[in-house]
Amino acid sequence: MTSNALDRNSIAELILGSSRLIESYLSLDEQLQPNGFDLSLKEVSRLTSKGSMGSGPDERTLSDTEILDFDREGWLRLSPGPYLISFNEIVNLPLDLMALGRPRSSLLRSGVSIHTAVWDTGYRGRSQALLVVHNDQGYAMQRDARLMQLVFFHLTQPVSQGYQGRFHGENL
Repeated sequence: MTSNALDRNSIAELILGSSRLIESYLSLDEQLQPNGFDLSLKEVSRLTSKGSMGSGPDERTLSDTEILDFDREGWLRLSPGPYLISFNEIVNLPLDLMALGRPRSSLLRSGVSIHTAVWDTGYRGRSQALLVVHNDQGYAMQRDARLMQLVFFHLTQPVSQGYQGRFHGENL
């Protein structure tokens, strides 16, 4: 068996089947793409303190955050800088799938990037990512906007144990 990216139909089967690959999505028709699934914006937070990364798991500190408020129409105007974003969707990866997140091209064409880590097999949670506004003019985004596409990959064989780290079950 080879490691392959999943197509739209395979992703849909896993979402609608017993594994429920993605939960709490807003619109399957809009979010399901030919080669992945779009995650949508739940909230945006400003980083309010420094973080640190030591050599051991107990020697790291996450930055504190402050959730920003959307206006009455659900918009948020962001100044240049880094932000922590949270997605609406819950991801449930089985032991034979992993995923990578990529920003939608409309963001990149406006000077906004999204940085992510790997979604390891066995991960379950409502993920977060780093959004950086590089555009000197800032950027406006609306709650529930589709920001990033998850691309799923079959492993050559299932792992015996999936992700067990501190972010397993995050934001549920």
